[in-house]
Amino acid sequence: MQVTAMTRIPIPRFDDNYSEEAAKARREFLTQHTGASLQHTGTYSLPPDSLTSNTENFIGVVQMPVGVAGPVLINGEHAQGWFYVPMATTEGTLVASYSRGMRMVSESGGVKVTVTEEFMQRAPLFEFEDARAAKRFLNWLDENLNPIKAEAEKTTGFGKLQHIQTWQVARMVYTRFNYTTGDAAGQNMCGKATHAACQWILKNSPEAISYFALSGAIETDKKHSHMNLLHSRGKRVIAEATIKREVLQRLARTTPETIFKQRQRSAIGAQLAGSAYSGPHSANGIAALFIATGQDEANVVESHTGMVFMDITADGDLYFSVTLPSVICATKGGGTGLATQAECLKMLGCDGTGKARKLAEIVGATVLAGDLSLLSAILADEWVSSHDAYGRNR
Repeated sequence: MQVTAMTRIPIPRFDDNYSEEAAKARREFLTQHTGASLQHTGTYSLPPDSLTSNTENFIGVVQMPVGVAGPVLINGEHAQGWFYVPMATTEGTLVASYSRGMRMVSESGGVKVTVTEEFMQRAPLFEFEDARAAKRFLNWLDENLNPIKAEAEKTTGFGKLQHIQTWQVARMVYTRFNYTTGDAAGQNMCGKATHAACQWILKNSPEAISYFALSGAIETDKKHSHMNLLHSRGKRVIAEATIKREVLQRLARTTPETIFKQRQRSAIGAQLAGSAYSGPHSANGIAALFIATGQDEANVVESHTGMVFMDITADGDLYFSVTLPSVICATKGGGTGLATQAECLKMLGCDGTGKARKLAEIVGATVLAGDLSLLSAILADEWVSSHDAYGRNR
């Protein structure tokens, strides 16, 4: 049915907006105006009032299938032991492929994962009369980091301003305020804190600021950028595994030398294409895990970027590493507290406080396992046949 006139979506008074009655009224409105039956969309178990800070104009749910991959042995600083990994996806063979990769790394001793740093940013822009005024402002900004830090941290119990990066272009100063954010992803937290800090700067700057914007776009929020490859946005996660030759031959029908040779060649292809990630498919595992655990799915854009490095060990095994410099994940806030997402976090032992780095390590281990499995399937000429048997080729 074609919509023939603009009619506003029913929005009851705020106290009733997150109620089953309000959701039902909107579903009936949409059926009347579009002809769409929302029978399945309107079937769910979560209470609508749990969505107060998550979804406006709530009408129901999209039922996303969740499979479980693993188990995988992780030797992290925070994630230690065996894990079953929930993956929300509609792509056939995906969960099976990740499970195979997890078996290969686990039978070889597991995945060692390290979180080396973590920051979240907001990036204000300041403009002045000329370049010399901008230069003087930079010196003043550096000298006044402590009071700026104090103003920012008045707004949050978790966010801590660690440092401010600066770049001067013409008469403009581009900045990146870098925070640690505890178990939260922290984009909104950092925005609020930086807004407060900048109000103090605007009031106290000895240089006249002719133009100000809370974002000069250099934080590249929910966009891939080379900046975030060099200066981490989120958590810089490094996953490493040494895959035994015997395991590769038995489970993947390939060898360390064959994988290494392909890696040398595919790296050039990725460079020619300008790929944000030099491995096979980090976004697949990250997206599936993010959706299952209530992350902001748009953060896959930043989180999937990274680098794969391989080597042949003295014993003839395959050293395989994945570096993900901008994994943005949380175990508090956002969608992490919703009914099914909270269950998936609990499955991983990532519910509660102090678990964000643990989740980031699980993300890194999952990506490594998926890359290993897909690369092996390509080399064993099983990529197409597996999709014929289990996936979308059918």
